[in-house]
Amino acid sequence: MQVFDLGSSGPSQGLTTARAAGLVACRTCGQVHHKGAERCKRCQSPLISRDHQSLQKVWAWLIAGIIAYIPANTYPMLLTSTLLERSESTIIGGVVDLMHYGAYGIAFVVFFASVVIPVGKFLAIMYLAVSVQRASQANQHGRHKAYDLVEFIGRWSMIDVFVVAILSALVQLDTIATINPGIAAVSFALSVIFTMLAAQAFDPRLIWDVDRTPHD
Repeated sequence: MQVFDLGSSGPSQGLTTARAAGLVACRTCGQVHHKGAERCKRCQSPLISRDHQSLQKVWAWLIAGIIAYIPANTYPMLLTSTLLERSESTIIGGVVDLMHYGAYGIAFVVFFASVVIPVGKFLAIMYLAVSVQRASQANQHGRHKAYDLVEFIGRWSMIDVFVVAILSALVQLDTIATINPGIAAVSFALSVIFTMLAAQAFDPRLIWDVDRTPHD
């Protein structure tokens, strides 16, 4: 028997959620169990109907991610050394250099992956947390789309770190030219990890509960 939690359709549709039917789904593997089960019979993960400490975890990881993102943009991401000079490039500085040399497409990709995506994830997670805390019923469908978007773009968040790692591995020509990661690469990676943990800590079932709260 399949039971779907369709809380986003609103209480007016008369739909029965899994929670109302006495069922709880495992957040790890998706296996559905009857209410009262303590562990998933498939993966042995703990079963809880709602994580009521979800928002505290979200804010903690999100603040840590924002703090780590600041040095990621102020300190150098790449340290380039040649026979003639030694240069340091920040994220924004690298984008400006790419545009200066006419590589507009690459500059756009770097800017989008390093600035637009991280800041967008910060704002989306903050929006979800605040709206659930305030039990806001405005733009209910938008919250579901925002959560899906955060989940989707998470896989592209480490592209800057991958580029730095590849360049560091390939461009090592002894005394002629070397490229090494700067401290910003570590900070950026930490910021991405903290933001991913914030997104994973958010319990989307809390959105459904707010959506199914009757209007005053």
